[in-house]
Amino acid sequence: MNIIVTGSSRGLGLSLVQELLNRKKHLIFGISRSSAPQLLGSFNNYIHIQADLILSEGLFKIYEEISTKVVTVDAIINNAGLLINKPFKETSITEIEQLMAVNFVSPSRLIQSLLPLLKPGSHIMNIGSMGGIQGSVKFPGLSFYSASKGALTILTEVLAEEFKPLGIHVNCLAPGSVQTEMLAHAFPGYQASFTPRQLAVFLADFAERNYQFFNGKTLQLAITTP
Repeated sequence: MNIIVTGSSRGLGLSLVQELLNRKKHLIFGISRSSAPQLLGSFNNYIHIQADLILSEGLFKIYEEISTKVVTVDAIINNAGLLINKPFKETSITEIEQLMAVNFVSPSRLIQSLLPLLKPGSHIMNIGSMGGIQGSVKFPGLSFYSASKGALTILTEVLAEEFKPLGIHVNCLAPGSVQTEMLAHAFPGYQASFTPRQLAVFLADFAERNYQFFNGKTLQLAITTP
């Protein structure tokens, strides 16, 4: 499979890329604003694209580099995310725009850009958050982060319907607590239920085959709160 993973340089994205690469049957395109982690340098089935998803030139670069190496893409995993933990009344318009740009607009535009490379049987996996699930426990300081992830969840449902004639599946996986830098920033001192490695195994299995059993669904991956 030809698989694209955004936010591939650290945290859950890096763990997911490693898990997929270790299975030795995929070509992985990792996308991040930073350079490729050194530990991925030994894999000949990994291609790193350093680009900013917010910028049009970044999206053009991603399409050009991928389309020159493969004819089709089997999976897009929109993992890149931003978290700003700040009270609602103190969050600036710039910070609101950044959250929406990274967590919602960028994956939307990436899907638009790469749609010509998707084929019947391809799928899109959006990485949401339990914070973006209606009815889940919410936390002060995460209003705009949660709202941006909620928007991604709704986008998933609509695109699943719109892409049905194309044979493309679209799902959202919404993790709860995963021991990443993002969680540590939001909940200092909190010990998460899952490590990135543990969750990466589940996500890799879903990317390989289990996506076929779902379309337009948001799977809640949480056993505790947060």
